[in-house]
Amino acid sequence: MTSDAKTPSAYIKSLPDDRNKAITKLRKVILDNLPKGFEEQMSYGMLGFIVPHSIYPKGSTAIISE
Repeated sequence: MTSDAKTPSAYIKSLPDDRNKAITKLRKVILDNLPKGFEEQMSYGMLGFIVPHSIYPKGSTAIISE
């Protein structure tokens, strides 16, 4: 389900109750285990988790060239 929400919290609040409960539980597990420095954000209308360029500045090109 894509959304126009600008923040993860707004996205979760916009979900129907059954999805809200499931996503809230899943999000907690992910956030509790997300490595330090990774970030949660809205991307393509849904929750996403990213590695900022400040942590991994070369991005995926470094993986390809190794």
